[in-house]
Parts: sequence; C-alpha cells; structure tokens
Amino acid sequence: MTLEEARKQLMDLQAKLSAYHHATGALHYDGVTTAPRGTAANRAHSMTILTGELYKLNTAKETRALLEYLDGHKEELPLEERRMVYLLLKGQRKTEKIPMDFYLAHRKMIIEASDAWRRAKETGDFATFEPYLQRVFDDCVKLAEICEPGTDPFDYWLNDSEEGLNAKKCDAFFEAVKKTVVPLAKAISEKPQVDDSIVNGYFPEYKQREVSSYIMDVMGLDKSRCGIATTEHPFTTSLGSQHDVRITTHYYENNFAPAMYSVMHEGGHGLYFMYPAEKFAYTVLDGGASMSLHESQSRFYENYVGRSRGFIHYIFPRLAQIFPENFKGKTPEDLYRAVNKVEPGLIRIRADEVTYTLHILVRYEIERKMLAGEVKIHDVPAVWNAMYKDYLGVTVPNDTLGCLQDSHWGSGQVGYFPTYSLGTAYGAQFLQKMKETVDVDRCLAEGDLAPISAWNREHVWQYGLLYEPEELLEKVFEGPFDPSVFTRYLEEKYKDIYNL
Repeated sequence: MTLEEARKQLMDLQAKLSAYHHATGALHYDGVTTAPRGTAANRAHSMTILTGELYKLNTAKETRALLEYLDGHKEELPLEERRMVYLLLKGQRKTEKIPMDFYLAHRKMIIEASDAWRRAKETGDFATFEPYLQRVFDDCVKLAEICEPGTDPFDYWLNDSEEGLNAKKCDAFFEAVKKTVVPLAKAISEKPQVDDSIVNGYFPEYKQREVSSYIMDVMGLDKSRCGIATTEHPFTTSLGSQHDVRITTHYYENNFAPAMYSVMHEGGHGLYFMYPAEKFAYTVLDGGASMSLHESQSRFYENYVGRSRGFIHYIFPRLAQIFPENFKGKTPEDLYRAVNKVEPGLIRIRADEVTYTLHILVRYEIERKMLAGEVKIHDVPAVWNAMYKDYLGVTVPNDTLGCLQDSHWGSGQVGYFPTYSLGTAYGAQFLQKMKETVDVDRCLAEGDLAPISAWNREHVWQYGLLYEPEELLEKVFEGPFDPSVFTRYLEEKYKDIYNL
C-alpha cells in the first residue's frame, strides 16, 4: 500500500463513519421529536445493529492497520490529515478496549433510559427512572475503569467532554466565579425587583413559532440545511455533517422568553455545526473542538447577543407586532430589564446569567458524588432538593421541576454540565476580543449579526476539531483563559440594571 492509497482509504473510512452517524443521528432525532411513544424498542433494535456495525468498522484489523500505517508516516501528511489520524486512532484504541457485548448493551440501554426519562418527567415519578439511572452510572464507572484504569471516573468523563478537563480545574474555575456570583446575587436580592410582566401572559404557540422563525433569520441560520422542531428538552444535533443540522425548542404559552432563548442557544450550536471549513465535511474534523467550545457559542448568542440592550431594542418592534396585546404600553427597556431579571429559580435552562452557575454547581457536585458512590441513586431527589434550598434558596415542589428536568443523565451525558459554565465564561472572553476589531454595539443595535458571526467563523468555527481546546482558546485569546473577564461582565451589566 502506498501513502497516497492509504490517504484515499482514510477519507473513504471517514465517509463511511459519517454515513453511519447520519443514520443513528436521524433515528435519535426522530425518537425525541416526532416518533410515536411506543416506538422506543423498535428504534433500539435498529440503533443496536447500526452501532454494532460502527463498532466492527472502528475495531477492524484493516482499520487499525490503516491508521497505524498513516501514523507511522504522519510527518509526510498535511496538518489536517495528521489530526484525523490522531483522533481516529485515539477513538479506535479506546473502543477496542470495550467488549462488544457490553458496548452494544450499553448503547441499547441508553435509548431505553432516555425514553424512561421522558415518561418519568411527564409524571414526576423518579422511581420509574431510578433503575435506568442506576444502570447509566454503573456503566459509566465501568467504562472509565475499562478505558482508563486507575483514573477517577469523574475526571474520565470530564475529559471525555473536553480534552484536558478535570475536577481540579473545574473546582478552581467555580471557586473563582462564586466569589463574584454569590455577593452579586445577594446585593441584587436587596434591591427592588424588576418588572417582568411583559414576558408573562398568554402567548399562543403558533405565534411563538413565528418568533422562532424570525430569530433564526436574524441569526443567519440557513434554513435550507438547518431545521427546527419541538421536543421535551431542547438540543441540537448534526446529522452526519455540516450539511444537515437540526435545532429544537420547547414552547410555554404563559411565557415566550424560554422558547426564544432556547432558539438562540441552540442556534449558536447550529452555527458552529454548520461552518467548519467545507473540506472537513464527512470527516472527524467536522464539528466543535469540545463541548465547552460548543457551549461558548450557544451561550454567546443566547446571552451576549440575545440579552444585550442593543439587540433587545432591535427586535422589540417585531415582537410587539407579533404580540400586540401583550406589548401594549411597554417599551424596549421594559423587555431588556425583564429578560435580565435576576431571581433564583428551579429550572436551569430558564436561569438568569447571575444564578446560572449555581444550577450547574448542584449538578456538578451531585454527579461527582454519584460516580464516587457517595450519593446513592435512590437518594438523588432528596439530595437535589436539599442543595437547591441551600444554593438557591428555593423549595423544589416535585421531581419534574427538580432532578428530572434535564435530559443529560438519561442520555448517558455524564461530565457534561460544567461545560455550560466554562463555555459561558469562554464566550465573555471571545466578546472582549471581538470588540477589538468589530463594532459589536452597532451590530447589536442594528440587528446586523453578520460581522459578529464572521468573527466567530474566522476565529472558532472554521477550525472544527483541528486543534485541541486549550490550543484553540490560546490562539483566539492570544493568551490564557481568564475567568475574571466573565465576572467583570456580570458585575458591570447587573450593577447598571439594578442600580447597585
């Protein structure tokens, strides 16, 4: 085999892997959006077979031989192909450690657990989800031991979400942020609360769908390859490549803001999925550098764009046109203050910018203790409720609004939650850097997000998975990550809103 033949086989392998991921991704998306309730078993059957084929392809002797050959000639490969080989070989070595029977049983169980979570959330019955959650965490501990013997399971799964991330780094980050968040939240609580009546009332779903379509247009999401659907818990997925991206939202007819901001959040993910370099399509480089980098983009558009004064003033006339009765007698400033109201609450995805980190901390600490066996699965609701009372001062009335609110654990996403807070902080530093060359305030006030997205595309999106997360961050920041940029942003913004 010549090097040129091997390079062609490398691209053929990735195209085949992409096709399998397209099929499994489409099945997952269908399952959590429009699939009839009784189809989980059928979907699990198909997913197990497809996952089995993926496992065989990843662990085949021919695949290993190809990747080892290319790795041996990596100095002769261009940067992109060296990175492809590295990522594929890393994944291959990890997968081949896992017995196929266990691997397939785990994937099948995750589908069943996700379905059980949805049913449990609807009824508020944690007991029906408990055995599935037990299996998820049992499997996660076992997988960590199989793949990285001797590594703390929590560190293993944090690193799985972001290369190089561990509990020590997370602890330092959260401690730095808490020094600002806790006193800021306390100071705000002592001030008169802002009036958020403009976002509360009756907002028919069909009108909210009009808002979603409008927001997608303002964000520059190409609707020819980015679709939107409704689901219990909003998420975004790329079906095999940058050419097919799906976002989702959830509508509440008593408040239009959650759906609008979930569209902006998921739309941020969507943009990142859609705009890696075209040459990365159908390869392992076609995606985001890490979960935290992905969340940096979703939280960027949700908060730094969507909750900015300029952007709110820009979209106000269109929203008033869609909801004339609700907006009668209201001003853009009324809406700006309402969507930035700081108030401890129950739901993470509806949390304000100041208290959001506390929601993440609850999950971070419980998850860590579950993996260590310090919190039993049966006790999760009680521990969750106690921590919400301690951290946020709120009483959890039921498990639907408590430990069942997020889809992550039911989907096997362990070690993911810290990426939301880290990504939020990354986004603040991106904004600071962006302002050196882009008139961000003008863009927001005029609803012209093209220069903002062009900057993100040039500095973040185009690279896909070409660089390690830390390497990409230092490339963009021209220095290390600095959490104080985020905390200064919070202080400046909310001291103005609450006249502190």
